Amino acid sequence: MAIVKKVEKRVVLPKWDLVKYQILTHCYIHRITVSNSDLECLTLLSINGPTELTDFCYDASEEYNIFKSSQTVRNSVNKCEKRNLVNKDPKNKKVIMISNQINVQTEGSVLLDYKFLAK
Repeated sequence: MAIVKKVEKRVVLPKWDLVKYQILTHCYIHRITVSNSDLECLTLLSINGPTELTDFCYDASEEYNIFKSSQTVRNSVNKCEKRNLVNKDPKNKKVIMISNQINVQTEGSVLLDYKFLAK
């Protein structure tokens, strides 16, 4: 029987940080490189839910100051879409949402229980 060193950490995080951590963990596990600004955009999209692209670009650049312009936000969204982190609504291509593959939980109280093993 193998002996395993177990590390447990318990932390209460604000909703924004918890959502960001879920996305960061997904990207790390799947070896997807994202910048901190891309990560902030994905967090905002996750919390807002499906959003019209133009409104999201305005919010991310003007309200949250993640990027300096709406076009930079749009470029980030396109990059994330190519990496399967963002989906466009099949019926209305102007509506974007976080990919279901990430399985981000944003509603109510959320407890993350990840178990990683290195041999």
